[in-house]
Amino acid sequence: MTRSARRAALLCALTAATTLLPAAPVQAAEPHSPLRFTACPDSVPRPAAPERVECGRLTVPLDWRQPGGPRVEVAVSRVRASGTPAERRGILLVNPGGPGGSGLPYAVTKRAKLPESVRRAYDVIGFDPRGTGRSTPVSCGPMGGLFDSPGGDPVPVGPAAERTYLRSLRAMADDCAAHAGRLLPYLSTEQTAYDMDAIRAALGEPRTSFLGVSYGTYLGAAYTARFPHRVGRMVLDSVVGPWDWYDFDVRQSRALLRQRDTFFAWAAGHFGLGETPAEVRASYLRVRRGLAARPVAGFGPAEFDRAVYRALGRTERWAGLAGGLRGYLADGGVDALRPAAAFDGPESRTYEAANRVVKCADGPGPSPREIVADIRRTRRADPQPVLTGMEASTCAYWHHRPGHRTPLGSPAAPPVLLVASAHDAVTTVEGARAMQRLLPGSALVTLDDDYSHGVFASRGNACVDGTAAAYLVDGTVPAANVRCPGPGLPAPE
Repeated sequence: MTRSARRAALLCALTAATTLLPAAPVQAAEPHSPLRFTACPDSVPRPAAPERVECGRLTVPLDWRQPGGPRVEVAVSRVRASGTPAERRGILLVNPGGPGGSGLPYAVTKRAKLPESVRRAYDVIGFDPRGTGRSTPVSCGPMGGLFDSPGGDPVPVGPAAERTYLRSLRAMADDCAAHAGRLLPYLSTEQTAYDMDAIRAALGEPRTSFLGVSYGTYLGAAYTARFPHRVGRMVLDSVVGPWDWYDFDVRQSRALLRQRDTFFAWAAGHFGLGETPAEVRASYLRVRRGLAARPVAGFGPAEFDRAVYRALGRTERWAGLAGGLRGYLADGGVDALRPAAAFDGPESRTYEAANRVVKCADGPGPSPREIVADIRRTRRADPQPVLTGMEASTCAYWHHRPGHRTPLGSPAAPPVLLVASAHDAVTTVEGARAMQRLLPGSALVTLDDDYSHGVFASRGNACVDGTAAAYLVDGTVPAANVRCPGPGLPAPE
């Protein structure tokens, strides 16, 4: 079966997920300890007075199929609704993405950007999903040398380099098995969906309203699959498509090629990188070849590709990337190319570990042969791709093979609101359209002429924000999909 045929068959199977996948392991996600709120750790920012944030911990089963077995802790934060009791609509759980993103501070940072009507209506609830932040964080140790600085070239060229690449994936899987230990099978999105419902129960709420961004949309769709009758209002922003994680990663790598070409055209005639897109591309390749031949202060081709991956996801970062390329060509410096956060910091290590562990716990992985074939196909499309987001390749050598895919969506759930940027390369609009088919009655809001990841209460678009706020506060579901005019590319500076 060809890859396109396999994907089509998978989408048909996912559409019938609620009947094809195993029954829920338990009937209710009841908490195993009370949720009492106290002061938050210093890592959680404080909201503007008079509002305050409070934090607590909830004990839940390690495996929801065995509710009487070992338990883990989930860290939770809360900022209460600022409106009157009559305005209150309940709780709004929020998730910033990943897998691996810490949600504990997100209750404060995302809430500050939400429309006032939403802030008045909801207690905003942040939480660190199991395996991240302060919720039983997972470790994979050295991760096959992922944190070596400078790292090896992440784009293998030729059979010998491909074999080395596969060995590094095996080493990463071995490290995760050795360091994660008993946690390894139980950090799936499905298990986290049960944790979400335990938070709901501990707070005494009948419904869970939810705002998920990027991976958070996958988590929200998993919650609807297991708890459709407990879904309140749900906004899924920058939607991960309902594919195997590896297939999602491959699609993203191809979309990044298109996004990078857009960046080359945008930068042409500016920044001293060339007058045409082809000349900007040549400048880009000179920088990467130079760093591959001689890394600068621990910054080589792997670090460069990570910086490019991060920059391509948000257009406000494009000027910084262009300036960094210009700076290296002028004096060989890389300071302007380095991301603000150190890649090898403790938060990053936990993020990278959780990212692989969750993806590999969610469903089947690729074969080594498939990985090599896809890299070759991508290199035929562009000899110098960005493969940084191919985290699920590690699942080819995973020590614990999940018995089924994490189920997504349910026809029994109430309508949700999906939001997408028309040219987002991190989570393409095609993924939102595919997910919409698993959530009957739902509406899709697309921000046209936009190229960034993260839209609602992020891009400052009145059409998107107003539509989402009306849905969250009043339950207004658009009668048809909505197209909002977008900002276009920023002016080069």
